[in-house]
Amino acid sequence: MKVWLACFLVLFALAELFDWLQEFNLPLPIYILGGAFLAVASNYDKIIGYYFADSSIEASLEQPQLDSLTPSSNPISFPVTSSVEDVQTSQTDD
Repeated sequence: MKVWLACFLVLFALAELFDWLQEFNLPLPIYILGGAFLAVASNYDKIIGYYFADSSIEASLEQPQLDSLTPSSNPISFPVTSSVEDVQTSQTDD
């Protein structure tokens, strides 16, 4: 019974709040300022974070350190099994 009463009171309060908010109007400049505030608040860490960033993080970003200073012995290129001329001659022979 207590759960039913609590749910009824919560739903009644929400319905009354919704009715009150439907009659509540704000002028357009308030909506514009509110949107600008939300944009700044959502990007606060991107805007303000650059000014107060840790200098050690900035130094590591400017001078990246490689794991090994010697070049790898593995070749980057792949061996070609047949040349273009061989493929063209085999196609003309067919």
